[in-house]
Amino acid sequence: MSRRVLIILHQEGSSPGRVGQVLQARGCQLDIRRPRFGDPLPETLAGHAGAIIFGGPMSANDGDDYVRAETDWISVALREEAPLLGICLGAQMMARQLGARVRAHPQGCVEVGYYPLRPTSAGQRLGHWPDKVYQWHVEGIELPRGAELLAEGDQFPVQAFRYGPSAFGVQFHPELTLAMMHRWTVRGAHRFGLPGARPMGEHFAERFVYDAANKAWLEHFLEHWMVPA
Repeated sequence: MSRRVLIILHQEGSSPGRVGQVLQARGCQLDIRRPRFGDPLPETLAGHAGAIIFGGPMSANDGDDYVRAETDWISVALREEAPLLGICLGAQMMARQLGARVRAHPQGCVEVGYYPLRPTSAGQRLGHWPDKVYQWHVEGIELPRGAELLAEGDQFPVQAFRYGPSAFGVQFHPELTLAMMHRWTVRGAHRFGLPGARPMGEHFAERFVYDAANKAWLEHFLEHWMVPA
C-alpha cells in the first residue's frame, strides 16, 4: 500500500502543521500541492494512501476557478472511496460537493479560538474527543444528505461528519501548532472584534489546557483514517 498522502494547501506560506508531522512520523510521504497556484490534482488516488484538504481565508462559495475545480475534484476521492479528510475550508468544500450549503451564522457569530465540542453517539464509537477544539472560521456547514454527524458545537452545530466509509470533514483545526497560532493571531487580529471571537490571550492560555487532548485525538484518528472501515 502506498504511504504517499496528498496534501492540498491554499496559501504560499501554509503548512500541514501537526497533521504533517504525525503522518511523517508514521512513515508517510507528503505530496504537497497548491491548486490555487497552478499545481494539478491527480485524476485518481490509486497512487496515494489518502488526501487531506486544509483550510484557508477564502470561502467555499467563492467563484474562483481553482475553488470550483478543487470542489469538483473531491468527487474523485468520494467515487473511489479513498481516505479523504477535509479541515475547515476542506470540510466546507466537501459539503458543497455533496450538495449542502455553506453560510455565515444568522447572527453574524464566528468561531475564533477554543470552543466546546460534543461528540455524538456515532462519534464516540470512533474514540475519545477533546472537550474543546481550536477554530478559525466565519462560515459553517449544513450536514450533507447521507452523511453521519460525529460532533456538534454551540454556534455552529456541524463540527465533524463522515460520508461513506472513509471521507471525513472537521470544522476545527487539529493541525494547529504553536507557531501557527502565533502567525494566525497576528495576521488575523482584526477578527478578534467579531461577535463570538475569543480574545488573543485566551487562545494561548487555553492551548496549554486543551492541546494535549487535541494531539491525542489527531494521532488516534490518523492511525485509523487510512484503513477504511
